[in-house]
Amino acid sequence: MTNNPVGWFEIYVQNMIRAKKFYESVFQIKLEILQSGIDLEMWTFPSAMDRFGASGSLVKMDGFPSGGNSTLVYFSCEDCAIEAGRVVASGGAIQKNKLSIGEYGFIALCFDTEGNMFGLHSLR
Repeated sequence: MTNNPVGWFEIYVQNMIRAKKFYESVFQIKLEILQSGIDLEMWTFPSAMDRFGASGSLVKMDGFPSGGNSTLVYFSCEDCAIEAGRVVASGGAIQKNKLSIGEYGFIALCFDTEGNMFGLHSLR
């Protein structure tokens, strides 16, 4: 592999309005509509091609339910406790509060409003 292993992620949702509001509230960002040309709805996370890391989107597609899948996306944060602190107020739930992973920093595990688990990662 010559690049970072993750080039894109998709988080499948059942209620796009609710999910979009959740992620915008937790991360204090605005998602943008992505016109895909196929029969699904996608809203992308902000990204810049010259920056480290992968971008992705929320996806609503008939026949593909949210939750219960085996992929876990970790969002990079300055201090994962800050975003974790917004999760419950935004309609989600905390699985594991901020905990140390030694020299690799800290993580928190959360559930969004659609039943998807996601991770938060920070170095402090």
